[in-house]
Amino acid sequence: MGKIEEIFNFQETSDDCIKCGKCIPVCTIHNVNPDEVTSPRGFIDLLGQYQAGNLELDKNAKNIFESCFLCTNCVEVCPNSLATDMVIEEVRADIADKFGIAWFKRAFFFLLRHRRIMDIFSKMGYVFRTCALAEDNKGRGLRAKFSLPMVKKGRLLPSMSSVSFLNSYPEEILSETEGKKPRVAIFIGCLANYNYTGIGESLVDILKVLNIDIFIPKKQLCCGAPAYFTGDVNTVEVITKKNIEYFESFMDECDAMLIPEATCSAMVKHDWQVFFKNHDMPEWEERAKKVGEKIHMATKWLHDNTDLAQKLEEKGTKFDEVVTYHDPCHAKKVQGIWEEPRNLLSKNYPMVEMSDPNQCCGFGGVTMQTEKFHLAELAGLPKAAMIKETKAHYVSAECSACRVQLSEALNHGEVETIFKNPLELIAEALK
Repeated sequence: MGKIEEIFNFQETSDDCIKCGKCIPVCTIHNVNPDEVTSPRGFIDLLGQYQAGNLELDKNAKNIFESCFLCTNCVEVCPNSLATDMVIEEVRADIADKFGIAWFKRAFFFLLRHRRIMDIFSKMGYVFRTCALAEDNKGRGLRAKFSLPMVKKGRLLPSMSSVSFLNSYPEEILSETEGKKPRVAIFIGCLANYNYTGIGESLVDILKVLNIDIFIPKKQLCCGAPAYFTGDVNTVEVITKKNIEYFESFMDECDAMLIPEATCSAMVKHDWQVFFKNHDMPEWEERAKKVGEKIHMATKWLHDNTDLAQKLEEKGTKFDEVVTYHDPCHAKKVQGIWEEPRNLLSKNYPMVEMSDPNQCCGFGGVTMQTEKFHLAELAGLPKAAMIKETKAHYVSAECSACRVQLSEALNHGEVETIFKNPLELIAEALK
């Protein structure tokens, strides 16, 4: 047996599965690849056999375990609340240990561990982007001019910014009002830092309107989610420990740390603790728990702790453009957040719900977006069709991973709807 199953009991999870099948209709991968082995109860059963020594972790098993989107739909409907996503995350560490990690993933995770090198790489990418990429005519991102490694011609990729969010602002942005004011830190997330910089800019603008002091910690690293979902245990451990030590140096001086990204927020607030617990590091688990107490998704904290809703109601511009909201898996299912962004948006935009806002968009992580992109494409098209049915001008979600996936799905499905983070729409209303 490998390293992970010795400390994480796959067999116990398998034994607790009653094979009721409630997970199958909601499973993202099963809906695009209807095979019992690629269903939550199939994954769980195979993992139990793996721990019992009856299943070899060969290339076929690797392919199966890497096909899960980790959307947590199964966890939400399971009568026993079995953490199928967690056992999949843990077995991927065994997969990485046995088969290694593809060179392009290792290169990417290296950049995530080294902010300055990532800054240089991002700047070079911006300067030379026109060599391989062309601007999309709807402003959704960049199209590949020709096939690249793991990227086929015509695929839509995230836009690039000449300067990252973290390098665009001073570390301290103080409110001009007198007296005691709230002070919040911003954890921006990699996509919002390098690609969708309007998200961070909008959050800063909103906080300024609310007369809140802003601290932008410049030494923050990636939350570690891309490596975590791929099974790169070493990268996750390095990144999380460095971030925790850094956050501890200023967190007592802040009322909260706001994260405008569902995946990053769930990773920092929830998965860091899970990771350290599953890897038998109780001291770091406790430190992650303490840091997590001040971590909040941006719209949730703004909704619950400020008068933003009142300001939008009384002074915000009213728009005619209809907005439909997509629930990121790591917002609604992992953190229980779905009402707050809708409540804020509805003050200034007409809202319409799609037939199933809870359905996963199909992003699925680094492997799904590269080696298994054909599965991501299949999962994204039904969601694009739902959005088209609403006839909304904007689709909104507080998650840049969803933005990458849905922008490509909308582009592929020839849907006119444009993706915007709720903070971008809210900041526009406050202008």
